This record gives sequence, structure tokens and C-alpha cells, in this order.
Amino acid sequence: MRFAVIADIHGNHLALEAVLADIRAQGIEDIVNLGDCFSGPLTAGRTADILLALDAVTVRGNHDRYLIEQAPETMHESDRVAYEDLSPHHLDWLRSLPFSTTYKGEAYLCHATPSNDNVYWLESVSPDGSVHLKPIEAVDAFAGGIDFPLILCGHSHIPRAVRLSDGRLIVNPGSVGCPAYDDDLPYYHKVEAGHPLASYAIMEKVGGVWAPTFRQVAYDHRAMAEFANQAGRADWASGLATGWLR
Repeated sequence: MRFAVIADIHGNHLALEAVLADIRAQGIEDIVNLGDCFSGPLTAGRTADILLALDAVTVRGNHDRYLIEQAPETMHESDRVAYEDLSPHHLDWLRSLPFSTTYKGEAYLCHATPSNDNVYWLESVSPDGSVHLKPIEAVDAFAGGIDFPLILCGHSHIPRAVRLSDGRLIVNPGSVGCPAYDDDLPYYHKVEAGHPLASYAIMEKVGGVWAPTFRQVAYDHRAMAEFANQAGRADWASGLATGWLR
């Protein structure tokens, strides 16, 4: 059993196209998507057209929720720009997405945690802004009642796998389209991949055990960085060009 996991595309259609091509090159047909599909100063509409045609099993991320719950005038700039580039049928698709779902009786899918779409499952943020792996006890606590051998989450954009104390595996595939960002909550922090590549994961079950293969895919990131720069978003331009915020 083998399938691909994508997450946190953030409206980057060139990164998504490159990842989908790489998935096809691996001979994989099944794909699941962990949300945050469109938010960002990039190409939300083109990304939406690709995703709707793909028809992958998809859950809704926190930024997907903002796009359908908030009034445009109250949205964060990245959400508002994406909203203005989306068509009504794109937004209807977002409204149809579940908070969480399951896949083939083997995997539980959510964007962030089973109870909150805006909390890191595998990482903690210290008051000094450092981002680090949570203690296993804290990771375990979020997984109570999730009776699946494989648990998939996104949100932090950090490719990571954690084996729980009872053997269940949690995997974050990283971000397809946004290799660096900053956030004010719970404390100001940056997440920086340190490279501009598009990230995703391949999950494979061998001998009854799930294991991930993390993949980073090259694409024309300079074109997307220039797109962000022309939109007046130097932060996004830096992240897309280098994987760092400078």
C-alpha cells in the first residue's frame, strides 16, 4: 500500500505542478491533501483549478477556514489576496471539506491536531521564538482516541515523523508551496526550511509497518518569488527564493 501526502500548498501552483509530476513519476496514483491550499499572495485561482480537477482526499486547514468564515475586509493580507483570486465554486469546494477524515481504514487525516486547526501537533514554540520537537508525552496526548496506525498532519510546514509510545506513527509531509513564514502565536517565531524546494511525503506499508519517504522537488521557485515581490510581499519573496526570511 503506497500513497502520497501533500499539505500547505498556499496558492503556489508551480510548486504543486512539480510535486504532482514527481508523484506520477514514482508510479503513485493515490494522494491525500492536508489543507491550507490557497492562502498567500500567489496564484490561488490556478492552484484551485488544479486541486479541484485532482479530486484528492482533502481536509480543511485553518487558512482554508478563514477564507470561508471571515469577511474579506477583516482577513489577513495573505488570505484576502487569495480570496480575491478565487471563484465562487472554489469557495464552495472549501466549504465542502471536512475538518478531519480517514483514508482506507488505515490513516487519520487532519490539518493540525484533532481538536484545533491552528495548533502545532509535533512542535512547541518557546518564548524566545525557537521551534522544537514536543516531548513525546505531549504528542501522545493529542492522539488520544485516534485508533489508526497512521496519523497525518500538516500546519507547521516541517517534514517530520514521530513514533508514538504505542507504535502509531504521526507524519507531517512539510509544505508544498511555502518554505518559510513567521507567526505571532503563541510567541513570535519563524519556520524556515533553509531551501526553496517543494516538500511532500510518500507513505508505504511494508510488512505491516508504515514508513515515510520525504521528498523535496525542484521547480521554478524564482518565478514565484518574483510574483510575490511584484505583489509587494518581500517576506514571501525571500522565503520562496531561499527558504529563509530576510
